[in-house]
Amino acid sequence: MTPEVFAEWLRRQGHKVLKTECSYWYDQGPGVLQAFPYHWEISPSESEIRDLLVRKRWMGLRYSTSLTSPYGALSYHAVLEAHSYSIDDLGKWARKNVRRGLKRCRVEPVSFDRLADEGWGLQLDTLARQGRQVRLEREIWSLRCLAARDLPGFDAWGAMVDERLAASVISFQMEDCGYLLYQQSQREYLVDFVNNALAFVVTQHLLGLPGIKRILYGLHSLDAPASIDEFKFRMGYTAKAVRQRVVFHPWIAPAFNPGTHALLKEALRLFPGHPVIAKSEGMLRFYLQGKHPLEHQPLPPGLSREARSYFDER
Repeated sequence: MTPEVFAEWLRRQGHKVLKTECSYWYDQGPGVLQAFPYHWEISPSESEIRDLLVRKRWMGLRYSTSLTSPYGALSYHAVLEAHSYSIDDLGKWARKNVRRGLKRCRVEPVSFDRLADEGWGLQLDTLARQGRQVRLEREIWSLRCLAARDLPGFDAWGAMVDERLAASVISFQMEDCGYLLYQQSQREYLVDFVNNALAFVVTQHLLGLPGIKRILYGLHSLDAPASIDEFKFRMGYTAKAVRQRVVFHPWIAPAFNPGTHALLKEALRLFPGHPVIAKSEGMLRFYLQGKHPLEHQPLPPGLSREARSYFDER
């Protein structure tokens, strides 16, 4: 499927979508643009960036670029690049938990209508477990699901325990890349290893589709706990090194400095999980780190080996 299908899904949810010379963008937060497709590594010109920030009046933007770019925080995409995917490709921990999960639940496609209804409870439970105080209205969640139900390339998946939806994920095929979006689960079923079974079956399915060469399980998050990506790596995915660049409007950029970042970190300590503070702290952290050479930046968890190899080669 083309990026335009993904763009239509975002538009149906009420997002503003822009197209520039090198990429698509949407309003991920108030005044902030996120580039997509997520698996693209882009290099927008400074004039293109200035047009978005100054002429179109956005406060900031975020995109993934290559390690050879002069700017951007050292980061990663959680990806799987393989021709096949079997239980033998997993480590001992993952093999055991996938087998347990497949014995205790059934993984199958579900309708987006069912996901909109039953998935709401899973969404709330998942956000609460992660300590993320995201204020998501049920209508927004429902629209997110129903907006995809007649678009090509989108599928909803569920892990069923006694006919109850115990875990779910949305998959999408974008060009030669499969996406896993919004995986969530109910905590009472974690002992049944429903997330392991779900991720394994859907990964196998996506790799079996014509033209799929890789799967994206998500970007290095601004604010999500590290345990989320640790699970992905245990399921056979790897951290592909990239730079994530954050750019602010030139009129407000001087206000974003180490002092401002220190205030945001203190605010986050006082109000842990607050969505606006957490995202703002992450944006500012990526912005400040991205000004430094790669060798002077901290290594994100899961990226140490690949990043050090890159530095050695230089």
